Amino acid sequence: MDKPFITDQKYLSQDFTGSKLTKGDYENCIFEGCDFSDGYLDNQNFMECEFIDCNLSNANIRHTTFKEITFSHCKMIGLKFEDCNTFLIDFSFHDCNLDYTSFYSLTLLKQQFVSCKMIETDFTEAVLKNATFDDCDLQGAIFNRTNLEKSDLKTAFNFTIDPEENNLKKAKFSKDGIIGLLKKYDLTIEP
Repeated sequence: MDKPFITDQKYLSQDFTGSKLTKGDYENCIFEGCDFSDGYLDNQNFMECEFIDCNLSNANIRHTTFKEITFSHCKMIGLKFEDCNTFLIDFSFHDCNLDYTSFYSLTLLKQQFVSCKMIETDFTEAVLKNATFDDCDLQGAIFNRTNLEKSDLKTAFNFTIDPEENNLKKAKFSKDGIIGLLKKYDLTIEP
C-alpha cells in the first residue's frame, strides 16, 4: 500500500497521542502546537517541514525520515534519533528541550543547536563536524568517542568533554568553557 503524499498542509494544536498521524510523505508542512508525546511517528517521511511549539517527547521515530526539518520551541525529551532513517538526515533545533535525547553514532555535519536545553543528551560516537552549539545547556551531556572537529561551543555551557576521548581538532571554545575540558583533572582554576 502506497503512502499518501501530503504537501503544504498546516496542522494546528492537534493531539496525536491517542490517534496516529496518517502514515505518509509530508512535504513543506507545518505542525504547530501539536502533541505527539508517547505517540507513533514511525515510518513517516518528513521533508522540508517545520515543527513549532510541539511536544514530541518519547515518540516512536523508528525508520522515520527527517530531511531539511526545523524544530522550534519544541519539547523533545527522550527521543532516539539513531532509530531514524539516517539517509539524507538533516534537521536543526532552535530553543528546544532535548533532555535525555540520543544521537548515538549519527553523522550530523554542520548540525545546528541554538538555545537548546540538552541535559544528559547522548552524543556517544556521533560525528558532529562543524556543528554549532549556540547558547546550549549541555549539563551531563555524554561525549564519548565523539567527533567535534571544527565545532563551535564558544557559547555552550555546563559541558564536560574529555579531550583524550573525543576529537576536538580545531573546535572552538570560550575561556570559560575550558573548565569543561579539564574537569577530569580536578583542578582549581581561579580568575
